[in-house]
Amino acid sequence: MITIAMDGPVGAGKSTIADEVAKRLNILHLDTGAMYRAVGLAVNKAGVDMHDEAAVTALCEAGKAHVDVKYEDGAQKTFVNGEDVTPFIRTQEAGTAASCISRYAAVRRMLVARQREIAATQPMLMDGRDIGTVVLKDAPVKIYLTASAEARAQRRMKQLQEKGENPDFEEILREVNARDYQDMNREVDPLRCAEDAVVVDSSDINFEETVQAILRIVEEKHVG
Repeated sequence: MITIAMDGPVGAGKSTIADEVAKRLNILHLDTGAMYRAVGLAVNKAGVDMHDEAAVTALCEAGKAHVDVKYEDGAQKTFVNGEDVTPFIRTQEAGTAASCISRYAAVRRMLVARQREIAATQPMLMDGRDIGTVVLKDAPVKIYLTASAEARAQRRMKQLQEKGENPDFEEILREVNARDYQDMNREVDPLRCAEDAVVVDSSDINFEETVQAILRIVEEKHVG
């Protein structure tokens, strides 16, 4: 059974790249970022202050931010408290909330346990911020997918433009850098590259080249 752990900073394209790699390997892709975003949405919906760790912890311990994942037609659907929140987890609101609540130990304990449960049952590519360093420390294949802050901001700006928005590049770049700092300096499970991970920098290569680079690593590690 093949298990792949993929980590990297915000905007590196982990979700879309992981989706494609998983499809070509005919294994499932678990988007852990979607799970944190789902909890963030639950916190907001409950009217809880996302900056109040004690209140967020109480919500989780009361079972009021229960996350589940189902696969339909080869795609992940994310549920929180039984509600399908898949259409909402890519919003700015969800991303901001996820970045905040992902720092809290109770949230991470809850979701890491759930992620390990899922990964133990089937071949899996799991992506996030702490997969190779915390969730799946024994994964035989670890990828750290990254790109320059400028490249990631440019991609985000293009996504927003395609949605009909008129974003400011400098503002997006500031957000990317702020998110990097927060993810890499949080007290609980900060983002870092696992010692045995292979780094793939997609700053100057396109989508297909990135996918091929990862498939080569998987083949070398898995066959080897």
